[in-house]
This record gives sequence, C-alpha cells and structure tokens, in this order.
Amino acid sequence: MSDLITKQYDIVHVSTGDMLREAVRNETEVGLKAQDYMNKGLLVPDEIIHDIIVERLSQDDMKNGFLFDGYPRTKVQAEDLDSILKQLGKKLDAVINLNIEDEVLFKRITGRRICKTCGEIYNIYNKAPKVEDVCDKCGAPLTQRKDDNAESLKTRLEAYHQSTQPVIEYYGAFGIVKDVNADQAIDKVFEEVQEVIGGLE
Repeated sequence: MSDLITKQYDIVHVSTGDMLREAVRNETEVGLKAQDYMNKGLLVPDEIIHDIIVERLSQDDMKNGFLFDGYPRTKVQAEDLDSILKQLGKKLDAVINLNIEDEVLFKRITGRRICKTCGEIYNIYNKAPKVEDVCDKCGAPLTQRKDDNAESLKTRLEAYHQSTQPVIEYYGAFGIVKDVNADQAIDKVFEEVQEVIGGLE
C-alpha cells in the first residue's frame, strides 16, 4: 500500500521499521541499541526513534512530501513528531487509519514471506508462491522476519491497543484522522486512500 501511495503522489515512504532494520544490518550505534528490542518484538524506545526521524526529515528528498508508515506508535511520539515538524516548518495533512480485525491481521503477519533477493512479498494464506518457500520471480529462497511470529505479534497487538490506539484519539482531536477499511482487496483499499488524499487537495 505504501508503495502505491508514494508512486501515485511522488512522495517519500518513511518506514521507521525499515530504517531501524537497516541500522541493525549496518551495526550502527542506533541499530545496536534497537536490535535487542526488535528481536523480542518490543517497541523501540522513543529516544532512538526521535534521532532517526529528525535525521530523515532533514534530508532534501522530503521537500515534496512524505508518508510515515507505522509511526508515530505512541502519544508521546506523536507529540514529539509535532515538535519536530514545527521546527522544520512542516505539518501533517492527514492520518490514514487502516482498520482491520486482529484475527485477519494474524494471518497476514504470520503468513508473510519475503524474498531477500528481489524484495517480493508473499503470504502462505492468500498469496502463496507456486513452490513452497521459493520466489516465483527470481527463484531465491523466501524468508520470514524474526518478529513475524505468533508470540511477537501478540506482544505487538497488546502494545498497539495500549499505546497506539491513543494516537488515533490524539490526532482525532485535530480532525485529521481518516478511516479506511483494510479488510478488502488492495485495489479497493487504495481507492479509499485516494479518495481521502483527493479530499485534501
């Protein structure tokens, strides 16, 4: 979904998860601090997230706009982001809330498989590869992220309901939350997202 949005509107996709995983791979100072939390399926502390967000938002390619993916996750992060954006002369136009039941999300996450070679994403429940654990596109082995398991997902869902749901309420007070039904075909979800973004112009 993020790729569809960023390509359609020529904006930058900002995923704290991707940035943190890259930092872990590169064994940077931030990456080393975050690695233990990520391996356990726990949320990375706010001070680590703050540093990576400030650095990314200050880069030149952010001038046309940006799409945050999975951030902010807590009300504290949302308030911190407001402060960062104000200092940089930027603002949020909308918060798109993708609504989906926990049971559906469970299959989506635990069934996800990724090709490390070409980046193609599969799901054993609804988009399985033709050959088990082998990428249809390039023939490379498929892998599962360490945190894409039932135990980690349970921890993440508990954290979402306790910490992230208040973020929706926080932004709701500013009237910028737009709800989208995520439990439907991706093209239908994207149509709803386009309606939301079109209404901002």
